[in-house]
Amino acid sequence: MSDQDAGFAAYFAARSDAMRGTAYLLCGDWHRAEDLVQLTFTKLYLAWRRIQRHEAMDSYTRQTLIRTFLSERRRGWFRHESVGSPSTEPAAPPGGLPDERLMLLAALAKVAPRQRAVLVLRYWEDQSVEQTAELLDCSTGTVKSQAARGLATLRGLLEEEKVR
Repeated sequence: MSDQDAGFAAYFAARSDAMRGTAYLLCGDWHRAEDLVQLTFTKLYLAWRRIQRHEAMDSYTRQTLIRTFLSERRRGWFRHESVGSPSTEPAAPPGGLPDERLMLLAALAKVAPRQRAVLVLRYWEDQSVEQTAELLDCSTGTVKSQAARGLATLRGLLEEEKVR
């Protein structure tokens, strides 16, 4: 195994689980999250030899994941295949009721993909407005407006759920 392949393998082992969690937040399905991560790391592997700044790798990988997700969403519903039964989800992290977490994840899945990407990057990945704009290749104003709209939609969906 070459040094470059060993470096990629080490990076994959260290970061694939975190990227899988981000992918799940984006798409709301563990199978699709696995596919998104696989596509992301395949693209990363193909570019690995050309990448000069390995210290910025997380940002590059996250950007590739987000763009892969958004690109997949543009293809339309007919490109998605449904699999049998849903996979077993990992346990909820401590601090918070599982029902609340499930309600939040269900509501997040109903938010528009671009707004969902902004919400995940800003509030789950703890990226700044500027970092989010760079990852999504848009202006900071777009990030702010998408975050505001996404949060408003999310709040509305959660309020509807509480009424039920």
